[in-house]
Amino acid sequence: MTNPGEMLGWVWPSVIPLVVLYTLRGTAVPGTNFSIGSQAIPGILGMNVVLIGMMGLAMALMMDQMDGTLLRSKAIPNGVTGYLTGRIVGQSAITAAVLVILLVPCAFLFGGLSLGSPQSWLMLIWVLFLGLIATLPIGAVIGSLLRSPQSLSFGTLLITLLVLVSGVFYPITALPEWLQWAGQLLPIYWLGLGMRAALLPDSLAVAEIGQSWRHLETVGVLGAWAAIGFVVAPIVLRRVIRR
Repeated sequence: MTNPGEMLGWVWPSVIPLVVLYTLRGTAVPGTNFSIGSQAIPGILGMNVVLIGMMGLAMALMMDQMDGTLLRSKAIPNGVTGYLTGRIVGQSAITAAVLVILLVPCAFLFGGLSLGSPQSWLMLIWVLFLGLIATLPIGAVIGSLLRSPQSLSFGTLLITLLVLVSGVFYPITALPEWLQWAGQLLPIYWLGLGMRAALLPDSLAVAEIGQSWRHLETVGVLGAWAAIGFVVAPIVLRRVIRR
């Protein structure tokens, strides 16, 4: 947060898509009067959670393996769990800061977003919280598998594949049915769905599975992935340290 260059590095990949979406603000979603630019904003925010959260944590873990930080964490009681928790909290703070930076111009440039409603903000907060603790342990596991900067392309490819089948940018109903089932098993889909539910009008829920935002299912799946991740990730990290 005190390094402007680092913050700019996290923000600029989202600025370019926002500029493109701004040029599409006058184009409506087929069958509605809602702007395509505004409809895509939740996808941009969800993608930031994936890239800054999951990929950022994977890169940090890879570097900490190389310089011995991860190995030294085992020297104190509960060091691996404490290290993982600290990394997740830190990466979550960076992700939340970038989302706030992006939401401020979006409130003025894109109409139709539910940014004036306290209920929408409350929903956005809990979706972001659950989404982070559900996806960041996956980034930790991926990062533990990366042993050098040369292997970073493998992690990038893996996360890209997860994003493609999860419908972060668009309703998953646009995919073949078997991919819809696969996407719904991943937390990234529910993160994107929750972002759309928080920021888009209820009338756009007709494009989703079951024509609903499915709030209870979102809480259940993200909560389950968070619980699994916080059990599996420390085990994987301990094995990496022993290796």
